[in-house]
Amino acid sequence: MGEGTSSSSKKSRKPDYSRFTQQELPACKPILTPQWVVTAFIFLGIVFIPIGLASLSASEKVVEIVDRYDEDCIPTNYSKPALAYHDRVTHIQNDKSNKTCIRNLIVPKKMKHPIYVYYQLDNFYQNHRRYVKSRNDEQLRDPNYKDDLKKTCAPEDMNGNEPVIPCGLIAWSLFNDTYGFSIKGIPLPINRKNISWPSDRKHKFGSNVYPKNFQNGALIGGGKLNESIPLSEQEDLQIWMRTAALPLFRKLYGKVEYDLEANEKITVVIQNHYNTYTFGGKKSLVLSTTTWIGGRNNFLGIAYLAVGGICLFVAITFILMYVIKPRPFGDPAYLSWNLNPTGN
Repeated sequence: MGEGTSSSSKKSRKPDYSRFTQQELPACKPILTPQWVVTAFIFLGIVFIPIGLASLSASEKVVEIVDRYDEDCIPTNYSKPALAYHDRVTHIQNDKSNKTCIRNLIVPKKMKHPIYVYYQLDNFYQNHRRYVKSRNDEQLRDPNYKDDLKKTCAPEDMNGNEPVIPCGLIAWSLFNDTYGFSIKGIPLPINRKNISWPSDRKHKFGSNVYPKNFQNGALIGGGKLNESIPLSEQEDLQIWMRTAALPLFRKLYGKVEYDLEANEKITVVIQNHYNTYTFGGKKSLVLSTTTWIGGRNNFLGIAYLAVGGICLFVAITFILMYVIKPRPFGDPAYLSWNLNPTGN
């Protein structure tokens, strides 16, 4: 008697009935008639095609100068075709060789400020898994984590018995070519402040974290950092450590805050330090204006035009099929949800 009462008083494991769990709530179940389908495709085409045309028009208004300089900035005694690879690597790794290179750029059209200065690298795979993980975000943000090194930072984690700040391969390979601009002998100022993301300056890189033992090893990977400046003010490093998704990428070097007239000649003095020759990379200097879509990007406009054109083509095809060889429309009363609307 007692056992029966006890077992019957136990709560049943069977869940309570709920229209939500049984998927019996009211739902929108549209009937896609030919008229609705054709109208939807026409609407998409009408919307997408003007956006594509506007995007292409904005992209064409971007004035851009791209100058590849890695090959031309090799001295003649290091550019013999038979030993090009070996000689170029020898030149770039030799501290005593002259790395200065002068380039002349012609402005094709008037460039209104701000004019963005980028360096462009090709065949550099910053998206490699080992490379992307080779960092310590806590160390970059908080000085209390300076000794808390991750295994992923190796081999650029320790210099003797002292930790490297910032550690890892990303920081170690920091881009270090420099550019100086002038027009008719008058220096053209480059604004290199506030070029990184505000969130990086305020949150990801600490204002009380300073570089230490950086690029002091036997093998130097790239640029050095001023140990008296906190990482929150090292904007070159912040931009470089936002790794690129593709092997061809651009990173912001600075901004020109003056208009440049058409046919003006810009003299650029390049310090060609960064070693892209060992892996067959390419280096270019880019000056570009922007529009409401950003820099030059024809793909976005072409994509919108393609999708809009396909939608209009499908709409016209459906119209012809409906007019030439129509099919009788079935009675919606025989649809399953109309025959059994409660789901029972």
